[in-house]
Amino acid sequence: MSSSGPVRIHYHRDFDGMVSAAVLATALRERRGETPAWSSVNYDQRSDWENFSAHERFAIVDFHFHPRAEYWFDHHPTTFLTPELRAAYSPSERWQWDEGSPSCPPLILAHAERHWGFSIPERFREMGEWSNVIDAARYKSVDQAVFGDTPALRIARALTAAPAPDWTDELVGAMSTGDLDSVARRSDVDKSFQRAARNRDKALQQFPPCVEWRRDKVLVYDASSNNIRRERFAPFYHYPDTHYAVGVIPTRSGFHVMAGENPWNPPPVQMHIGEMMERFGGGGHKAVGGANPHDLQEARRVAMLIGEELRVALTTPRG
Repeated sequence: MSSSGPVRIHYHRDFDGMVSAAVLATALRERRGETPAWSSVNYDQRSDWENFSAHERFAIVDFHFHPRAEYWFDHHPTTFLTPELRAAYSPSERWQWDEGSPSCPPLILAHAERHWGFSIPERFREMGEWSNVIDAARYKSVDQAVFGDTPALRIARALTAAPAPDWTDELVGAMSTGDLDSVARRSDVDKSFQRAARNRDKALQQFPPCVEWRRDKVLVYDASSNNIRRERFAPFYHYPDTHYAVGVIPTRSGFHVMAGENPWNPPPVQMHIGEMMERFGGGGHKAVGGANPHDLQEARRVAMLIGEELRVALTTPRG
């Protein structure tokens, strides 16, 4: 049973994180006697990580490890911010980390079933499967990634045109009680999806002039202007022979450097992008990662450095 007071689930604000929050909230309510609430968390909240959420009971899913989290689940290899935090972790009834998991929801589902006797609803199995596709970029093709129209892909696309930062909290609640089809058919989701689809089409049109350079199948682009729309897979849609793409994009709090390998043309030499981004205060997975430098000039510098490092790795002979 729960300790005194409700537990707040902090989740990363993307499809994978939202499903993780919905799954954990349902399992805690049904099997642990908890009264969960939820709100998103992002990289800019790590600056005082030791004191994060100091006055509440909390859980964290799909985000960095915190030793005060009563429940914690993640699959990112860069989840531990310090060696001391890594040493503080050991798997338990309430904590689980598996960097081999393509996304976080299946990890939570398996854990809740094994440790808490949670009976997994079919809607959560479907959400977990789509989380693996979306978070690990396991799309069948670049066309599916860009133009996919299934309920899960409509929701993921709608998130790129969210009407407010806390809108995802409302969708977590909808996911905890309904299936993907019912969430995708919500009028606010459909409205955001339609706006996002228009943004996608404009982004595809705007992308080629944003390319700073293409060398040795590495592409670096600058989409930092607020007048430029963003499409994650535009580099691989326009330049399918590319192995890696590195870019600068705007966020609500500054600028973000993102890098990723082409899922449909993977590099012969695979670098760990998440570890590369850790050097600049970010993180991620082996195939994709990001960082939030303190200003635009630094973001551009980091993007160029990452791009050149990837280019050198691809062209350096290996003995």
